Amino acid sequence: MRVGFIGLGNVGGKLAGSLLRNGVDLSVYDLNAGFVADFAARGARAGGSAAELMQSCDAVITCLPSPAACAAVVAEMLPHVGPGKIWMEMSTTDADQIKSHAEAVIAAGGEAVDCPVSGGCHRADTGNISIYAGCTRPTFERVLPILTHMGRRILHVGEVGTSSTLKVMTNYLATINLLSLCEALTVMKAAGMDLGVTYEAIAASSGNSFVHETESQLILSGARDVNFTLDLVQKDVGLFQKLADDHGVPLELSPKMIEMLGDGQERYGVRAQSDRMIERLEEATGLSITAPGFPTELVDDEPEERGYEVPMRR
Repeated sequence: MRVGFIGLGNVGGKLAGSLLRNGVDLSVYDLNAGFVADFAARGARAGGSAAELMQSCDAVITCLPSPAACAAVVAEMLPHVGPGKIWMEMSTTDADQIKSHAEAVIAAGGEAVDCPVSGGCHRADTGNISIYAGCTRPTFERVLPILTHMGRRILHVGEVGTSSTLKVMTNYLATINLLSLCEALTVMKAAGMDLGVTYEAIAASSGNSFVHETESQLILSGARDVNFTLDLVQKDVGLFQKLADDHGVPLELSPKMIEMLGDGQERYGVRAQSDRMIERLEEATGLSITAPGFPTELVDDEPEERGYEVPMRR
């Protein structure tokens, strides 16, 4: 199967790299010509447009930074969709928009999958990230071989749109975990605790989490570059808030998070790294929330393995 990939940014470039590394017949396109040239130098075909990729490929994957970017690319590809063509959306975006785009693709004779990822850029780089796939079962079986080159754990979660709804929820949880860790680390520092010991105490406790094992290390090293920016965090938390509003759920934590993230953007920039949120508390207390011995970048040390479908509990 010939695969096209549109969107070679922080996450998309790593996912496309896994396809290329594993011998997939790959064509790529991005508004950044340098990204495309880099992939072409490594053996991918350089595409000239989204429309061209849909014409020449069996499946086209999009991994884009916003719902607006997704809408523009789908509009360009749609006239070239027909029987046998598959559109695979790996962005984190609005579920209703995905459903609308998928309906248009299916009406044109194609197939659609929403398949966002979860697990961090370092795992996207090694093919060990997790992927949710929302689509019909026959479509899932067609795209599973592609997905297992990009991710370790693949979940078929139901119809189109389900994946995007679940992904927005997981990013909301990750964000609230990050903000609570910023507070926890700062309070421990103020109380005179050694932050290296604090890190290990959290890791060994019921308070441990994936976010702690990754982002807390980058906070403590002072690097604070998790490859995920505050504009993307705000987008995801905003989508979660919209979902709650649409269903009449009165949230208390989410609006506060949006306020805090907005303050972080005002201080450090709209596209500042999300783990710089710790600096709000450093400024307020005069404390340095750092400790020796922590890495300045995250590296996935698990060996790359072909992915597999995770059985669902029924």
